[in-house]
Amino acid sequence: MRKILIVDDEEIMLLLARRTLSQKYKVFTAKSGAEAIKIFEVQKPDLVLSDLMMPEMDGYELHQILQEKISEPVPMMFMTADESDDSESKGFAIGAADYIRKPWKADVLLKRVDNIMDNLDKIRGLTAAASTDPMTGLLNKASSQKQIGELAAKSPGALLMIDLDSFKLVNDIYGHGMGDGILISLVELIKKIIRAEDLAGRMGGDEFVAYLKDVRDEKILQEKTIFLNEELVAFAKKYLGADMQIPLGVSVGAVFAPDEGTDFAELYKKADSALYEVKQHGKHGLAVYGLHNQAVKTSAKVEKLSQMRMILGERNIGEQAYFVDFENFKIIYRLLLRMANVYRKGLQLMQFTVKSEELSASFKEELFKSLRKSDCITQSGSKILVLLMEATAEECEEVKDRIFSQLKNFSSDQITFESEKIF
Repeated sequence: MRKILIVDDEEIMLLLARRTLSQKYKVFTAKSGAEAIKIFEVQKPDLVLSDLMMPEMDGYELHQILQEKISEPVPMMFMTADESDDSESKGFAIGAADYIRKPWKADVLLKRVDNIMDNLDKIRGLTAAASTDPMTGLLNKASSQKQIGELAAKSPGALLMIDLDSFKLVNDIYGHGMGDGILISLVELIKKIIRAEDLAGRMGGDEFVAYLKDVRDEKILQEKTIFLNEELVAFAKKYLGADMQIPLGVSVGAVFAPDEGTDFAELYKKADSALYEVKQHGKHGLAVYGLHNQAVKTSAKVEKLSQMRMILGERNIGEQAYFVDFENFKIIYRLLLRMANVYRKGLQLMQFTVKSEELSASFKEELFKSLRKSDCITQSGSKILVLLMEATAEECEEVKDRIFSQLKNFSSDQITFESEKIF
């Protein structure tokens, strides 16, 4: 039986879609993009039916992440209550199989899904769709690995990893539409630095690869890196405006074959190591694996404090508490501990142990409602940790009581609580 994964943050929409589609298909449901990715990796559904507008990760981002994780196109159908044509156009532009507006009729939804399933084998059989990145026209990830690997095995050359620096700032400040324009402009520049016998592909997001056949000279790679940086900044100034202050540029990690091997995975790992060196030393430059060279200086530098502030700052600051992964939480905790030692400000550490995965999402939702945006949250397994800034022990108890009052249907043995005054 064919499998369908339905993704929507609205419980009622999941219920209705499941009821309609489970007549003919095996259905899985997810309430968020993150949950959908986990289910997708295990179940490998034939089709993903996803809402477009969801918190934390929208349908477009989900499609991009899933596409980057697997080697063939992901059949995806979007649904939304948005009446504008823009979302529909963008959905089809990134490769959506179909698009339906809410509220939909059950028979219409089922018919559209049937059509996609009937043509699935034909869609997967299209050579172009299987080998080309739909947005850029370059080789996709799987084809890059295969074709560059074959070329490197028989011809010497240089493998380049090309990463677009500060791209997230473009999306955050100017919007994803303008970001796509910058991405496409970089693709056009990459096409200019390769020849007919070379290969270039998109590995995902803003990361690209190129194999320059018979290129053995580091100076040639330096010239190409400078060209990419200078031309990209020049284009961005015209496209985004002369007052554009984002420190755009590219970082390039390179490795020579067969000097460092001929297997794509091995070369890619070494080029990635060289790219890391560039990122650690200011970005916008080149490093070649095995060579102790300085990153190439280009015109795309961080010259002003305002540019650095853009890099460091958080875009689109919300009204909820700040959620970070556990490693970043440790860094924040250590910094605040130093500050508390010096300034003697109130700092409370709270720990909730949630013994049910099903309960975890509901609990975090209530937790966000009860905290300020100056507070910090992380999760490590079943434990959810909270840092309350400038708070007393009494205020800490008030937060706890407020949260538990919203979770009356759950017993105390399902969630346990501890708190400690740091200062």
